[in-house]
Amino acid sequence: MLKSLIRAALSQRLLVLVVSVVLVGFGVRAAMRLSVDAFPDVTNVQVQVATEVPGRSPEEVERFVTVPLEVAMTGLPGLTEMRALNRAGLSLITLVFTDKTDVYFARQLVMERLLEVTPRMPAGVVPVLGPVSTGLGEVYQYTLVHPDDGHRELTPEELMERRVVQDWVLRPMLRSIPGVAEINSMGGLERQFQVLVNPDRLRHYRLSLREVLEAVERNNANAGGGVLRSAAEQYLIRGVGLIRSAEDIGNIILKEEQGVPVFVRDVAQVQIGAAVRQGAVVRNGDSEAVAGIVMMLRGGNAKEVVGRVKAKVNEINQQGLLPGGLQVEPFYDRTELVDSALWMVTKVLLEGIVFIIIILFLFLGDVRSSLVVVATIVITPLVTFMMMNRLGLSANLMSLGGLAIAIGLMVDGTVVVVENVFHKLGQAGNSRESRLRLILEATSEIAKPTVYGISIIILVFLPLMMLSGMEGKMFGPLALTIAIALAVSLAVSLFLSPVLCSYILRGGNDHDTRPIAFLKRHYLRLLHLALSAEKKTILVAVALLLGSMALFPLLGKSFIPTMKEGSIVPQIVRVPSISLEESLKVENEAMRLVAQVPGVKSVISKLGRGESPADPAGPNESDPIAVIDREAGRSQGQIEEDIRKALAVLPGVQVIMNQPIAQRVDEMVTGVRSQLPSRFLVTTSMSCGASPRTWRASYARCRVLSTSGWND
Repeated sequence: MLKSLIRAALSQRLLVLVVSVVLVGFGVRAAMRLSVDAFPDVTNVQVQVATEVPGRSPEEVERFVTVPLEVAMTGLPGLTEMRALNRAGLSLITLVFTDKTDVYFARQLVMERLLEVTPRMPAGVVPVLGPVSTGLGEVYQYTLVHPDDGHRELTPEELMERRVVQDWVLRPMLRSIPGVAEINSMGGLERQFQVLVNPDRLRHYRLSLREVLEAVERNNANAGGGVLRSAAEQYLIRGVGLIRSAEDIGNIILKEEQGVPVFVRDVAQVQIGAAVRQGAVVRNGDSEAVAGIVMMLRGGNAKEVVGRVKAKVNEINQQGLLPGGLQVEPFYDRTELVDSALWMVTKVLLEGIVFIIIILFLFLGDVRSSLVVVATIVITPLVTFMMMNRLGLSANLMSLGGLAIAIGLMVDGTVVVVENVFHKLGQAGNSRESRLRLILEATSEIAKPTVYGISIIILVFLPLMMLSGMEGKMFGPLALTIAIALAVSLAVSLFLSPVLCSYILRGGNDHDTRPIAFLKRHYLRLLHLALSAEKKTILVAVALLLGSMALFPLLGKSFIPTMKEGSIVPQIVRVPSISLEESLKVENEAMRLVAQVPGVKSVISKLGRGESPADPAGPNESDPIAVIDREAGRSQGQIEEDIRKALAVLPGVQVIMNQPIAQRVDEMVTGVRSQLPSRFLVTTSMSCGASPRTWRASYARCRVLSTSGWND
């Protein structure tokens, strides 16, 4: 059958070439449309339900909000895990579904249950769903700066004004970009109208706090009055009562005594102030700042999304679209890591192509044969990209690394075919035997061994394709990419390579080239020695095997090598009861120390949680991002060690060295913000700000819900 297929390809050589050119064109198009990211997304399919419950303790949050929501979510189709986090004023439930479940279908199921349980929640409590994003979703982070900021400390008024610009001007612009799921605002001061009631004045006018609250609510609305017709025209009648300023609130009438109205300003001080906040942003240890986190939609192309965001940011900065001369300054850009990873893999592929051409030329002594093999290296990756697009695989370090690993395997079949055809044509010399018949016979001779050999290599990767969970998401794309590339290379070697040989090859000499002759001469001498001393040869081989087995336990072991992302996250954890103001003082000092470390370009720290309730960090936890200066000539490991030493002088804190993507993936997959044993999980549970009794209950709850296999 193989011989018939090869004969058909040789009889329709022009058609095979046309199909190959078309495949190259579609492959280039597929490569341009391929989803690109630095690492494979190992985040499971999950839906987060966040509920803000202001003023409630963790016990009350769990009793009145978390437990009813958990009961309502029980029995959802495809639900495999449910975990909850209760903090003061916040409930966060994470629902994990099977990998085959569509995330939007899962969100629809959760929303249907929320509609049922929300009426039973305490008054004013409304659960919301977290953004449709993953552990790789935080692709771009920025701060709002002014050219005159320098190293001075921003005033509260400036922080409030920048937060208003972030929430009402910049955020809507960026959320309209395709592929952006959410913009999480952090830092600054959120502006609000504040009515500071005087209890003595309330008692004097015989009023209650509820009466003041209800009066403000009733007087903050517009009312429609229908239409008034007058002659040939009509007028829209409405009553305007929306509050526009603090003065409007002060003029609201609370009651009337003996014909004299009592206003809000008579019993309270009305002012514009800052809302109670649960987090802040520190910039280089000099001042607070306002920051935003761009979260990419699940399954998006990181390179394309960040490219659109950067284009929009450039437009905003160049045209001065933000008031007050404010500019958007990024401090974390995923494309830097993506470009670095892609260039590293591309460099390996290019180096492999060059070395293959050199080796083939040295061993075959013919440039034409090298060109046939190069055609295989070109068309195989491009067709593989087409299949990756079809299967929904992204181009990342693992999948493209699979291509780099398989580059030598991809050319095996073609090298064997070309070498045998080259040899047969050289033997034929000037004989009148048909050239195509010689190529057909030469290819058919090695067709079956080539198919068997490549099929066995593909089967070797089959166990990796069968992995599930995080392991399957990590290594599955690598194994699948290699299998696809090998299958494509097999087809190319059997059908395209003979056609190219018929056009390009002219046949070679029957004797070996100088490199082959040199290697063969020494090999034959060693082979003769091995065959003449069979027992010694076997003993040496067994000794080497036993020696390697004895050295194996001494090797370091890890699930995967630590990938350097180019940014460092020195997480700082303080005592759970620390106030935000005191935590800010510690953070400013810590960031000043980190900024002084050689090799650190800048450092931005996010303290506590932002506007999104799906961000559960407390005021005692911070996530600084230290951007490494690649031109400083220092490795990431050296900088990490220096940062650890610099922060060792801070009393009462724990420092955990991590990286942006690794930290976020750990948090979303396991619920814990770092790769630590379960003993540290106790400390994490204590950081909820609850009493010791609540901490013990939370720890027991974490033990029940944990699926990571910890034993402590």
